[in-house]
Amino acid sequence: MPDVLILLTDLIAINALVFGVYYRRHRRRDMLLAFIGLNVGVLAVSAVLAGVAVGVGVGLGLFGVLSIVRLRSSEISQQEVAYFFASLALGLICGLQPEPRWLAPALCALVVLTFGIVDFPRFHTGYRRQIITVDAVYASEAALIERLELLLTAKVQHIVIDSTDLVRDLTVVDVRYRTMAGPKSQLAAISEDVAATLNDRRGTLATVSR
Repeated sequence: MPDVLILLTDLIAINALVFGVYYRRHRRRDMLLAFIGLNVGVLAVSAVLAGVAVGVGVGLGLFGVLSIVRLRSSEISQQEVAYFFASLALGLICGLQPEPRWLAPALCALVVLTFGIVDFPRFHTGYRRQIITVDAVYASEAALIERLELLLTAKVQHIVIDSTDLVRDLTVVDVRYRTMAGPKSQLAAISEDVAATLNDRRGTLATVSR
């Protein structure tokens, strides 16, 4: 007989993980149904299988099958892969209802707490990743890094050159970098120049009208 309190623990844990941690930090609404739907589905199936002699083995097999199916669908980021596995883990833990009774709630709390700490925004402030196509081919990585730091106004931490096209003079590079306060962008400088020019013209017109 499924333990209703443990089932409720799963619902509380998945909502805390999805709404309290994931959505507040990543704001991707389309993943909410995926995480909660998979969690509840795994919870229901594993709760039924828990009464079967081979429940644990079948439950782990279900975990693997669902993981393969989900990861073969539309592309998701590595962070969302982690939340995806956490959602499955919560459903499987509470569905199988391991002994002693406190173990499932403790493991659920551990999962949610770990994600809340590791995915805390202040731990990743300023760190970014982009795939950039540069309109040149560079003889050395140092020269490429120098160009990227100028382009991004950031400190490049690591680069991986994906491809180099000598015919079209292009380099595709995967850049991991940390943003930093830098000089004003060209667009901001242009805007200031335009505003200064308009002010000068207004001043001239005012002088002429007098």
